[in-house]
Amino acid sequence: MTPSATAPDLPPLSSIQEKLNASKAGSSHPTYLHHLAATILHDLKYAHDWTSLTIHTHSTLTQALLPRPIISGLPPKKVYVHPDEQVEILKAEHETGETIPRIPEREWVLPSQIQEKWSLAKLAEVFDALDVVPPARDEEEEESEEQSTVGKSWQGRNRTKRLLLATVHDDSTVVYYIMHDGIVKPRQN
Repeated sequence: MTPSATAPDLPPLSSIQEKLNASKAGSSHPTYLHHLAATILHDLKYAHDWTSLTIHTHSTLTQALLPRPIISGLPPKKVYVHPDEQVEILKAEHETGETIPRIPEREWVLPSQIQEKWSLAKLAEVFDALDVVPPARDEEEEESEEQSTVGKSWQGRNRTKRLLLATVHDDSTVVYYIMHDGIVKPRQN
């Protein structure tokens, strides 16, 4: 049989394969990096309920090509609370007797594989190309209006630049590590 004769017999592409094919369009990054980013995006969307997910190929600061595709999105709940913000929230909750909402913020996600070797220089290159907060998508309202007044010193553009390092293991398990650009005060338990 010739290859063209088998084409009509093939099943339609799966949704993940369609995303993989579409993610490469118009970029200079290698295909495997786009597939990695699409795999992480799929995990965030379907396993962790993230919304407003976008794969970025160019810096939001300089419009230069990023070292690799990077994802931004909105988690269902707040990913990180700065230790000083946590103290301020606890004090406010104690004084008012009301629960202070912890509104989620857009986050950067850096896709990686378990076999990759990261250096401080490679991480610095990624951090240098990113803004503190990922840009909101067109259909989203500005998040600054939603921000709580309690802990505002550690939210939005006031926060330390951070990202989630998403590492895919050989068995397709994904683990997420919070990484900051610079030194951050440790949490108090």
